[in-house]
Amino acid sequence: MTSNPSRPGRDTRVARLPPRERILDAAEDLFLGEGITAVGVQAIADRAETTKMALYRHFATKDALIEEWLRIVAAGYSAAFDRAEAAHPGDARAQLLEVVRFFAEGLPEVSRRGCPFVNSIAGLPDREHPARRLIEDHKAAQRRRITDMCARAGVPHPDDASAEITFLLEGAQISAQNGSVEHADDRLIAAVASLLDRAGIRVPGPADPA
Repeated sequence: MTSNPSRPGRDTRVARLPPRERILDAAEDLFLGEGITAVGVQAIADRAETTKMALYRHFATKDALIEEWLRIVAAGYSAAFDRAEAAHPGDARAQLLEVVRFFAEGLPEVSRRGCPFVNSIAGLPDREHPARRLIEDHKAAQRRRITDMCARAGVPHPDDASAEITFLLEGAQISAQNGSVEHADDRLIAAVASLLDRAGIRVPGPADPA
């Protein structure tokens, strides 16, 4: 649901969506623009060109809508890991670099609209809120996958390495969002490449086969 320059304009695209997807698209647009706390159900219904009654037929509460939106966002990140593993079977180093490139390529969007998880978690102070638990579970699962890739790539102390890579990924997104670091995408890739070099896991250059 995140924006893409190749997609048609929002009005044209949203008009083609079924009601449930229109609601989710409208919620994403408003949540990223104004924050989950500030946005009310009526505003979402208006943006989706539907009614509150229709919205509640699909989502019993606003919290349920927030949770489902974040579930879809998390699934998009998980799918990137799946694609990296499918594209580079048996090559955990290449899988890891592919995941890092996915994050790097998403930084321009993060700089424009912010990270959905960072934006949302500030409005979810209750650690037991289902959407908050969803974010924490997603981040934990992501960390486990990075640790597994590091282990299969032969990186010494894979848990420590995955913690460092996670810091780099999260830090790059925050830096892109607040504009504190220029060229965060290139710097992210270079930083992970340096980490792998230090671990003795050579990163291929431009002339090397993918």
